Amino acid sequence: MTQIIILVVVIALFYWLSRSFSQNQHTYSKSQFSGFKLTKENLAYSELGLFVALSAKVAKADGRVDELEAELVSNMFSDISALFPNPEATKKMLKEIFDEEKNAPHNIDPVAQALYKALENDLHKRQKMMEFLVHLSYIDGTLSHAEEEMLRVIAKHLHFGEADFASMLERFGSHHRHSLKESSIDQAYILLGLTAQATNDEVKKAYRALVREYHPDIIKSQGASDEYLKEATEKVQDINAAYEMIKKSRGM
Repeated sequence: MTQIIILVVVIALFYWLSRSFSQNQHTYSKSQFSGFKLTKENLAYSELGLFVALSAKVAKADGRVDELEAELVSNMFSDISALFPNPEATKKMLKEIFDEEKNAPHNIDPVAQALYKALENDLHKRQKMMEFLVHLSYIDGTLSHAEEEMLRVIAKHLHFGEADFASMLERFGSHHRHSLKESSIDQAYILLGLTAQATNDEVKKAYRALVREYHPDIIKSQGASDEYLKEATEKVQDINAAYEMIKKSRGM
């Protein structure tokens, strides 16, 4: 009887450990990086550094990093650097990595391959990172041919099939076809929580605050549902469309 009880306890403990691991292996926490030796080289070759490098290439794929992409990337730097013991130094290094990599499209293959090697056994993280890159491409409301081709190369290196890649594009692109672009200027002001009497500075401030609030946090998304990035994409696309409409109407 004692042996049976012990066996049950062991099985229960094994199940609990397995369940805990499966729930937490896809998330990031400060404890993971508590002993990280922070150098630019170490950061650049970490999975998060490699992800930032790919984000830089995708953001610059159509020739420039636009205002919303810059806001999203800045927020991403804050999310990632908060995991490390020295956030300010980490954020500075991430910016340097981003600036260097955005002008180096020629090395996309080894960077994407290195990220796959780092996350070979974690499909969930690879999927969330790939979805974030698709989101970043669509966030300005359009997906250029250059962006799509770069995303296709990255998806291939991260071992996503053509059908999986096409599904991601459709999922994030579908909302753009029904975005706020055909809505009225009054609705645009309402979405930003403003009135037509707001100053240009107030418009910019409200826009940036909303982007910070709703931007797709890749760190938090590791433990979120599959709808997380899609919902974030839709919300930020609406915010961006409203902002662009107001800027155009004011000649900003």
